[in-house]
Amino acid sequence: MVVDLYSTPIQDGYRMPGEFEKHKGTWMLWPTRTDTWRSGAKPAQRVYSEVAKAISMFEQVTMCVGAEQFENARALLPDDIRIVELSSNDAWMRDIGPTFVTNDKGNIRGIDWGFNAWGGIEEGLYYPWDKDLLVKQKVLEIEQINRYDANDFILEGGAITVDGQGTLITTEQCLLNPNRNPQLTKEETEEKLRQYLGIEKVIWLKGGLIGDETDGHVDEVVFFVRPGEVAIGWTDDPDHPQYPVLQEAITILQEATDAKGRKLKIHKLHLPQQVTLSESESLEIDFSNHSFERTSEKTFIATYINCYLCNGGVILPTFDDPQDVYAIEKFKEMYPDRKIIPINTREISVGGGNIHCITQQQPLPYNGK
Repeated sequence: MVVDLYSTPIQDGYRMPGEFEKHKGTWMLWPTRTDTWRSGAKPAQRVYSEVAKAISMFEQVTMCVGAEQFENARALLPDDIRIVELSSNDAWMRDIGPTFVTNDKGNIRGIDWGFNAWGGIEEGLYYPWDKDLLVKQKVLEIEQINRYDANDFILEGGAITVDGQGTLITTEQCLLNPNRNPQLTKEETEEKLRQYLGIEKVIWLKGGLIGDETDGHVDEVVFFVRPGEVAIGWTDDPDHPQYPVLQEAITILQEATDAKGRKLKIHKLHLPQQVTLSESESLEIDFSNHSFERTSEKTFIATYINCYLCNGGVILPTFDDPQDVYAIEKFKEMYPDRKIIPINTREISVGGGNIHCITQQQPLPYNGK
């Protein structure tokens, strides 16, 4: 039986572990939305399949699929990937799925945050998002994991990165945006994060990357490699549109200490060429007044930061760019004990995210259950 909990994780001795800690498995959602994904979402489905296959080399993958696409997904995915029928409005499990928390007794629980499609009626990326609102609860029901009801607080998983030891990094642009939780002050927002994620310190970056349609998600800018270490997207070119953002971010990180009082070791990963749609590709995307417009005039974010850490591996976005080679070598340096799996994910970039955005880790409790 799944129990709805009305305490908070910190009161019950729970914390959000770092992504680099052991996983029980990974959750994903199958892409179908034709006003997000071009050509009937078929190119995106192929890339999602490649990502799922890569992760399944290291841990169990569950792909959530609407009824109308069940047979197609089953045909495209290998047998060792679990497929469950679960409806959603789009395919961003990082932001739509639950956040899992653990305690030191080997127990796991889930947080059901509020969600408003990255900005609500006026500024959100699509409407409606009614099916997305139920994804967290459905995942927890499938896994028989007790649920913290945090529907009064809008939070997407891509807006935060944690070190599992009390430190969280986020951006003011996203979490303090009036289209998220306008009733809360910065201090009240920090307290909410503390209560639900078991963190002790928030490092606030000012903004996310220019052109990020999610209002500055941190998972396009920086992630925790491990406690005390972060990786940041980078450019040395003062004329690059992201240069001011990244200069500001690295200054904040260089001056910060984490919850344990450590100065952060910072790894730089130079950005590849940013991504655009050709005019013919943009015409393959259905027009909708309720969705974010994807035209050949728009530039979409390409960064190696939006990777995914799984048990013994790193699933790394690449872009058929000369910078890919250097990124792969840098990840091998950062993770000598993990296998680096590069996948060309341009199709996910033009949909508005990348590998981290489409995955959600379920941690392995300490007792292995």
